[in-house]
Amino acid sequence: MPGLITTLTPNPTIDLACEAEKVRPIHKIRTTDERHDPGGGGVNVARVVQELGGRALAVVLSGGVTGRFLEELLEEGGVPHRGVPVSGLTRISQTVMETSSGQEYRFVPEGPEVTEDEWKAALTLMEEVEADWMVGSGSLPRGVPEDFHARLAAVAGKRGVPFVLDTSGAALRAAVEAGGIALAKPSLGEFEALVGRKLEEAGDQQRAAVELVRSGKVGILAVTLGRDGAMLATAEGALRLPALPVEAKGAVGAGDSFLAAMTMALSDGRPAAEAFAWGMAAGAAAVSNAGTAHPKRAEVEALRKRIPDASLQEVAA
Repeated sequence: MPGLITTLTPNPTIDLACEAEKVRPIHKIRTTDERHDPGGGGVNVARVVQELGGRALAVVLSGGVTGRFLEELLEEGGVPHRGVPVSGLTRISQTVMETSSGQEYRFVPEGPEVTEDEWKAALTLMEEVEADWMVGSGSLPRGVPEDFHARLAAVAGKRGVPFVLDTSGAALRAAVEAGGIALAKPSLGEFEALVGRKLEEAGDQQRAAVELVRSGKVGILAVTLGRDGAMLATAEGALRLPALPVEAKGAVGAGDSFLAAMTMALSDGRPAAEAFAWGMAAGAAAVSNAGTAHPKRAEVEALRKRIPDASLQEVAA
């Protein structure tokens, strides 16, 4: 049975999603099909793990009336959670699907400023909560140091718990430099920023990914490539899979869904290539459903059957 996957989301959000016929300046934009989801990287991972039949615990930094609403949404969704109180208000993000064009517009606030006592309290809680796998995911709010995820990886390391990372920019660089990451899942753009160069050719991407893994700082690297699918790298080699063709209804939380399914499979002892295929299936299922990270278990299982088993290919340095 998969172990308990405990996630920490330092900058969670309430995700508002809706549709509008056309987004125009100045005019009132009348919306339909509104929905509210608890969001943020680790929150989405925990929600998807639960949907896929796994066990999850979502730890969130939450504040004010919006923080209480966030925790109510988690409660309603049946997601076990622990809140770390912060003085600022939990942010609210909005996604608008323009039906006339099929374009998606995302409005994402920076979130509250978090004090040193508050972010240290989150790390202390992660030293105490039950966890078989630990996930640090999402952006860092103001006031939280760039090495926050590196500190979280150290907490996981002291506990002997595999650590999974999904973040970007300086936070990603600091965590990778510190090492101790069992699985990291950057997008191609985030990976290029990490290595400091453009990787336009598939071969260049694979060599850079395998090089990072062989450095010992990351055990498994999964790089999402948008419409081009995703790439997996381990010390043994690399594997690239195309995106599954599905009707896109929303992309918010697709990467988190990918990460949730892959982490869940790894926690169940599945090989990296098989876990990667489950991640591909969950990401595609999320894209085919509106709202934030709403892959349905039956859809994920059906999509997984459409992915042929594949093996890692050796990559020369």
